[in-house]
Amino acid sequence: MAYIAVLGHGVVGSGVLEVLTTHTESLKKRAKEELIVKHILDLRDFPDLPYSDIFTKDFNKILNDPEVQIVVEVMGGLHPAYDYVKACLENGKSVVTSNKELVASKGAELLRIAQDNNLSFMFEASVGGGIPIIRPISQCLAANEVSEIAGILNGTTNFILTKMIREQMNFGDALALAQQLGYAERDPSADVEGHDACRKICILASLAFGTHIYPDSVHTEGITKISLEDVDYADVWGGVIKLIGSVKMLENGQVHIMVCPMLVHRGSQLASVDDVFNGIMVRGDATGDVVFYGKGAGKLPTASAVVADVIDCVKHFKTRKYLFWEDSKENYVADFGSMETEAYVHVAGETGDAAFTAAQALFPNAKRLLPKQPVDGEAGFTVSGLTEAALKEKLVALDERGVRVLNCIRISDY
Repeated sequence: MAYIAVLGHGVVGSGVLEVLTTHTESLKKRAKEELIVKHILDLRDFPDLPYSDIFTKDFNKILNDPEVQIVVEVMGGLHPAYDYVKACLENGKSVVTSNKELVASKGAELLRIAQDNNLSFMFEASVGGGIPIIRPISQCLAANEVSEIAGILNGTTNFILTKMIREQMNFGDALALAQQLGYAERDPSADVEGHDACRKICILASLAFGTHIYPDSVHTEGITKISLEDVDYADVWGGVIKLIGSVKMLENGQVHIMVCPMLVHRGSQLASVDDVFNGIMVRGDATGDVVFYGKGAGKLPTASAVVADVIDCVKHFKTRKYLFWEDSKENYVADFGSMETEAYVHVAGETGDAAFTAAQALFPNAKRLLPKQPVDGEAGFTVSGLTEAALKEKLVALDERGVRVLNCIRISDY
C-alpha cells in the first residue's frame, strides 16, 4: 500500500480525491500498489464528504507521519506551499504538485533537494493541465535537441481572444463572459497580463534546456490593449491574434524567451487552437515540430495529470523519477532589446494617411494594412528587420511627432 497526503481541497484537490476514490481498482493495477489517501490538509471543514474524517488543519501531522510516502500539493501560490513542499522533501516524502508558480519560482532548489534525498518532485499538471507535456519533453523527446518551444499556454486569454475574433466581442465583454463561465478569476490579472503563461514557459524552458529561468527575467505582455480594430487588421494581414509564450535556444548558448500577443498566420497549427484549449509546439532536430493540444485547465483534466504523477512516484520509490535542471546562470537569458523582430503597429493621428506618412519617415519598409472597417484617424502597418530596442526607440519618436501608438503586436513565424 502507498499512503498519500493531499495539501488543499479546492478545485484541483477535490478533483484529485474524486479520481483516486472512483478509479481505485484501475489505479491499483497501474501502480502495482493500492493508493490510500491518509490525510487532507485544509483550513475549512467538509463534514458531508465520505472522507471527511481524514481532514486535518495541522501540517505537522502529515510531515511527521512515517507512513505517508507521497504528498500532493494543490494549494497554489508560493506560501505556505513552498515551505510545506520543501519540508516534505527534506523529510523523506516525494512530492507531486500542480503549482506552476511554485515550480517556476523554486523549481531548481526543490529538484536539488529531491535529488539529494533520492526522492521524486513531479509537476506534470503545472503546465497545460491535463495535456501531457512535461513527460514527453523529458522522456519521449529525449533523443532530440530541442531548439524552440512556443505555444498558447493560457486558456482564459485564448477564450477571450476567440470571442473577440469570432463574435466581435470587445475585450471587456469577453472578459466578463469568461468570469461568468468560471474561466477567469475575479482578479484576472495573472491571466490577462500574461503572468500565468510566463510561469509555464519558464518551466518548459528550464526542463528543455536544463537551466532554470525565473519569471522576472522574461519580457511579458498581456492582452488588455488588444482592440477589435487590431483583430480586423490581423484578419486583413492573414491571421489571428494569440497570446504566445516562446523560448528559443540561440547559437551562443543564450535563450530568447518572451510572452506577448502575436499575429499568427491562418496556416499555422496554433491559429486553429480556440476557446479554452491550449496548443504547445516543441521543435526538435529529429522530430521537427510536434504539437500538444487539449484543455489546459479544469478540475478533472488537471487532477488526471496529478494522479498520473502519483502513480509514477509509486513506481519509482526505490529509484527516483529523474527530473532535474540547474539553477540560473548569469547572462543566460538574452537581452530582449537585442533580438530581431517583425511587428504590426496600430497608430492614430489627424488622419490615417498623415499618421502612416509620419510612420514611413521612421520605418522605410513599413507596409500599410487596409482594414475592412476603417476608423477615421487610424492606420495599421507592419515593420521588419529591426531589433526590439530599435523598434521601441522609433515608436517613442513617432509619439513625439504627434502620432499616437495604440498598439504594437509581434508577428510570429510559427
